[in-house]
Formats: sequence, structure tokens, C-alpha cells
Amino acid sequence: MQEEVTQKVIALSIKAAKLDAAVLQKALKMALKQMKKQHDKPKRGKQTMRQLTKSGEQVTNIKITDQNIKAFDPIARKYNLDYHVKKIEGGEVPRYLVFFKGKDIDSMTEAFREFSTKKLNREKKPSIRKALTAAKEKAKQLNQNRDKVKNMDRGRAL
Repeated sequence: MQEEVTQKVIALSIKAAKLDAAVLQKALKMALKQMKKQHDKPKRGKQTMRQLTKSGEQVTNIKITDQNIKAFDPIARKYNLDYHVKKIEGGEVPRYLVFFKGKDIDSMTEAFREFSTKKLNREKKPSIRKALTAAKEKAKQLNQNRDKVKNMDRGRAL
């Protein structure tokens, strides 16, 4: 059994050693073709402003004052949106401009509607941390009020 494996390994190494320039050139050309195909594919989702305006389409924007703008990313991917987020400096509340292509207005409004409802639902839910701290305090008070009773163990008084 071991001898068979050794022979197969030797045969494979001999085949790899016989790799000539023509085969290597063909493999490299195929790899470059695949890389170029992936590079030419238009990028989807969050983009730079240059990538967004590259297609020559009109770009529209929406102002947002939400702190958690990162939560918008999965929703934008769901609606297949190309967008760019820019933070506006100044003022105590950070504001953001979300740029997107003009043809995506309908899907953008739907994405923002879903984003806002998701945010509102999150705010309505009770905080788990607050409930946990309240339960800890209640348990601590119950522990303090508990009577400590000493019992006899094996006939000996404690």
C-alpha cells in the first residue's frame, strides 16, 4: 500500500517537472483573463464617489442624522443599491449624505422605509441590559432579606 502511494507521488512529481513553457503560458493567460473579468464587473453596494459617477448617470442624495448608519448597509445590499456615504462635519449631531444613482430612487425610498421601520422597532423593544440589572438588584434585595438558619448536621450543633 505504502509503495503504491510512493509510486503515485513520484509519477506526479515527474509530470510536474515536465511542465513546459507553453503549458505555463496558457495557464497564466487563463488566470489573467479571469482576473480581468472580475475587475471589469461593476461593483455593487458601498462605493467611492468616483465609482458612483463613473457610469455618467445623475447622482441624487438624502440627508440622514442617524448615528448608526452602518445598519443601512445590509438593507442597501438587499435592494441592490449603489451608494456612497459622506459625513458632514460641524455641529454636535453628526449628519450624513447618502449619494445614489438617480435611476435607483424607487428602490432607495423603499430601502429607507425598511431601515426606519427596523430602527423604530429596535427602539420599542425593551433593553435586555436594563432588565438584567433590574433582576440583579431584585435578587440582591431578596438575598439580604433572607433569614439565615443554621441547621444541625449529623447530630452536632453548629
